[in-house]
Amino acid sequence: MDARNGTDRDLGEPGESGESGDPGDPGEGTRRGARAVAVKKLFAVTLGILTAFGGFVDIGDLVGNALVGSRFGMSLAWVVVVGVVGICLFAEMSGRVAAVSGRPVFDLVRERLGPRAGLVNLAASFFVNVLTLAAEIGGASLALELATGVNYLLWVPGVALVAWLVMWRVRFETMERVFGLAGLALVVFAVTLWTLGPDWGELAGQLTRPPQDEGAPTYWYYAIALLGGAMTPYEVFFFSSGGVEERWSARDLAVERANVFIGFPLGGFLSLTIAGCAATVFLPLQAQVSTLGQMVLPAGIGLGGIGLALVIFGIFAATFGATLETALSSGYTLSQYFGWQWGKRVRPRDAARFHAVVLVVMVAATALILTTIDPIAVTEYSLVFSAAALPLTYLPVLMIANDPDYMGDRVNGRFANTLGTLYMVLLCVVAVAAVPLLIATKAGQ
Repeated sequence: MDARNGTDRDLGEPGESGESGDPGDPGEGTRRGARAVAVKKLFAVTLGILTAFGGFVDIGDLVGNALVGSRFGMSLAWVVVVGVVGICLFAEMSGRVAAVSGRPVFDLVRERLGPRAGLVNLAASFFVNVLTLAAEIGGASLALELATGVNYLLWVPGVALVAWLVMWRVRFETMERVFGLAGLALVVFAVTLWTLGPDWGELAGQLTRPPQDEGAPTYWYYAIALLGGAMTPYEVFFFSSGGVEERWSARDLAVERANVFIGFPLGGFLSLTIAGCAATVFLPLQAQVSTLGQMVLPAGIGLGGIGLALVIFGIFAATFGATLETALSSGYTLSQYFGWQWGKRVRPRDAARFHAVVLVVMVAATALILTTIDPIAVTEYSLVFSAAALPLTYLPVLMIANDPDYMGDRVNGRFANTLGTLYMVLLCVVAVAAVPLLIATKAGQ
């Protein structure tokens, strides 16, 4: 995904190879260089896909899919599919905007929508980001509690401090890839599901058969929560800003699209396996998942101690990586709206306000978790409020991706616009229903 390793720099390398090769075949160096460029591009695409795959699942996906699987079986699997298609659609738009215009989406929101509309968008996304950040810090701390037996509240300050140091000192590409790839340990859920040997016919039957003892309001409440988890706003802001951090250009659109259209669906598959494990272990017992310890139990049953260790490691990697992404997204959105210098490529002294925002939101999210509020409850609320904010997040993306002033001839095609419009109608319905259902069901009780 690193655009600095793009074609311009690589085209200088074949000449060097040619000078040291066979002087009788001046084209050999060029061919060797072209092969090197192809290998680098293939590596970038593969690494980007694996990073997107491993980084797709965060605390919202873990909690949402495990809880829904234990109560509804696989009857809400269709929501994950709808969410994955939606995040692919809008993430591709946001990445394309960054690659073609050289500017992230939120940098264009105020310019395109005006300061007032942009401020509403900023306020909604910023609130959801901070709430999500608190949930991610809590999730990483709970994973450490499972690994050590030490109360998660004692881990919260340390997790926040280490996350801030990583954002301060570690290069963007290194940070993104290390934790994205570490999150691949969650593939253990897929192995666990296979090892548990469920009744596959029963799981398939659950796709169209919701449990009879669950009411319609509760069913739709969790459907909205799952959609909010799959299409969390910070994902597109981080993806777009990350494209600028990595200096994407129009030549990198193939890499960007491969990351989106392969990596994200694989992450969605991983979410479905989490729900499948919960449906296999907990649904027959009519036991609801309410703690992280219960969420990892299927891995222990199916694969023993090794499976349990891998899943705890994967949860920590996924939630810690999402902590970094969410905190940075808060800094990105605020800095881009107000026109401040931002980004990890900029020296901290030149982007002081960006780094100050990241630090402040880390302190605020840490303070929220240290109140002893249940991190799982924070996660559930963050999913619902995320769903309520979805139209404000994605309408500007759709508008900017259609603006030839920014995109030239890379504007959306007819298919993307048709699908995007249908999703905007859906997201508006979801936004209107989210909070009333939260109240009516007492947060899914």
